Amino acid sequence: MIWNEHYETLPREYLEELQLRRLRELLNNVYARVDFYRESMDKAGIKPDDIKSLSDLSKLPFTYKQDMRDNYPFGLFAVPQEQVVRLHASSGTTGKPTVVGYTRRDIDTWTELMARTFSAAGVAAGDILQNAYGYGLFTGGLGAHYGAEKIGASVIPISCGNSQKQLMLMKDFGSTAFSCTPSYALSLYETAIDAGIDPKKDLKLKVGIFGAEPWTDAMREEIEEKWGIDAVDIYGLSEIIGPGVAFECVEAKNGMHINEDHFIVETINPETGEVIPNGEEGELVFTTITKEAIPLVRYRTRDVTSLITEPCKCGRSFVRMNKVMGRSDDMLIIRGVNVYPSQVESILVQKEELSPHYLLVVNRDGNMDTLEVQVELAEGQFMDRIRRLQDLSKSLESEIKTMIGVTCKVRIVEHKTIARSEGKAKRVQDNRNI
Repeated sequence: MIWNEHYETLPREYLEELQLRRLRELLNNVYARVDFYRESMDKAGIKPDDIKSLSDLSKLPFTYKQDMRDNYPFGLFAVPQEQVVRLHASSGTTGKPTVVGYTRRDIDTWTELMARTFSAAGVAAGDILQNAYGYGLFTGGLGAHYGAEKIGASVIPISCGNSQKQLMLMKDFGSTAFSCTPSYALSLYETAIDAGIDPKKDLKLKVGIFGAEPWTDAMREEIEEKWGIDAVDIYGLSEIIGPGVAFECVEAKNGMHINEDHFIVETINPETGEVIPNGEEGELVFTTITKEAIPLVRYRTRDVTSLITEPCKCGRSFVRMNKVMGRSDDMLIIRGVNVYPSQVESILVQKEELSPHYLLVVNRDGNMDTLEVQVELAEGQFMDRIRRLQDLSKSLESEIKTMIGVTCKVRIVEHKTIARSEGKAKRVQDNRNI
């Protein structure tokens, strides 16, 4: 189901004309109103009028998260404070939080993009969405909330956590869709089973809209099998707009459609900054071409993936992005090798004896980095079959070594040993920095 057929199916030539026009308007706006952009463009010897085609975008300097921190709180805003109707911020795990703002039109745009997201997942008027994304300064909860209301769905704004109540409301209110992190969906399933609830028989759920953390297709299959639903992926980040940057369609589940009428996407070599062709794996870079409060030019997301340009069977013409493989800045580097948790996860979730809950523990023994993969047994599996567990551990160690090129130790632990998360799952414990 396509929410906005006019824009979502624009022929490429018209879409690129629209992008260029909006890009030129954006650049003139930030050059006139944002000191940071005027200074960075002047330093690079570029004026807005020098950008005459989309390919000229690569001439502009990048914007980094650190630039947002350096201009905390409102230094990158392009409108007067009285035009800002909403403020959100990152969790601020390192120093000051990253602050983003929205004008009334920005909120309307965000709502439109989330309406597209839910429509692509098959959610419509009459559905009941249980929204377990976090509300508050985090952009996830409110972004999803407004979009679902726009399409006419009934929204349960329960936020994250309180799993027993989540399940009670799912059952009593007849929720047909729910949105949360994929790791929380699996954790919530365990709670349901412990409470004697069979999601396939006792609930009315038909689709889950999952995002805010990387997850694999194997994890999707597990969620779909356990819950008896379609599971679709969404992508967003607070700096760009929040959730709603890109979304999967339930028809194909093959890459997330990027809302290109609002964002120009590039993939670059994270080491050199050079733009790379579509289809090659690189770091995503976004330019927001309709945002008013805090527009960003060539923002480096640090998210690593590739773009898909082949037509999708759903009829949308937007370029798609594959699932995020990891991040170019917080990926693990172990003995000179780049390691993404999703690589290890893709192996673990194929083993029926194991649960999808795992932790990568990195230590330093002298001058040597060591990697231990802790993974739980699946429910109903027991630690008493020592020889079988030893064989499974060695097999996993071999598969992981083949996949990532790094020797590791696999430690299989009892079910429910690894701490659960109601938000983003913690996949890495890097003790080298402690």
